[in-house]
Amino acid sequence: MRGTLQRLLAGFTLFLTEFAITLALGTLGVVLFLALGREVFDQDAATFDAEAFRWTRRLLGPSRQSWVETVTFFASRNFITGAGCLLINWFLLLKRHRWYSLLVPVVALGSITLNLVLKQFYQRPRPLLPLTSASGLSFPSGHAMISASFYGLLIYLVWTHVRRPAWRYGLSGALALLILLIGLTRVYLRVHYATDVLAGFAAGLAWLVVAIPVLKRLEMQAKKRFKNQLQSAEKQPI
Repeated sequence: MRGTLQRLLAGFTLFLTEFAITLALGTLGVVLFLALGREVFDQDAATFDAEAFRWTRRLLGPSRQSWVETVTFFASRNFITGAGCLLINWFLLLKRHRWYSLLVPVVALGSITLNLVLKQFYQRPRPLLPLTSASGLSFPSGHAMISASFYGLLIYLVWTHVRRPAWRYGLSGALALLILLIGLTRVYLRVHYATDVLAGFAAGLAWLVVAIPVLKRLEMQAKKRFKNQLQSAEKQPI
């Protein structure tokens, strides 16, 4: 009896902790995005964005455009589509985990769709004199938003399934660094303002922390419904 109560208490404590972290991250992402959107509408971010262009140029150097374009490719729609399909097939065919095979496209496609909707709402033109070709609107950055949601999902999967602490921290740190570098490259190439990138990170994070709990809840309800149907079928006379 005591062991059962301890397990229930531990499970409840874990649930509250996950809920609190999810709520805090989601709230932070939404608040940060709205604050940045307000700055863009009020044209108060011009000085910050101009300084960010100069800072990334000093940080990454004036002659690293090919290396920068390679990094930024890892958040392109073509790469994310291919990587997402590989993940779906891996979870569906090898791991037999249907929930993850559903989670990957929902996070990726939802992030892309939400980004397009937000771009149309804010209607911010891209910076002048870009160093590479880019089309469409600027706010929020699609590369930043997609990288935050997709690679953030990979961090979640690593953190929940990789048991060895060294691998868990190493892989999570590498993915977080990749997200940061993708954001820096978008400013370096002058295809986005720094405020676009920060808003993309915030929106991608907010979408991720909403999508994971919702789909997890749907998975639990589906399993419960299937279990009830199976029990009902077993009780019926032959």
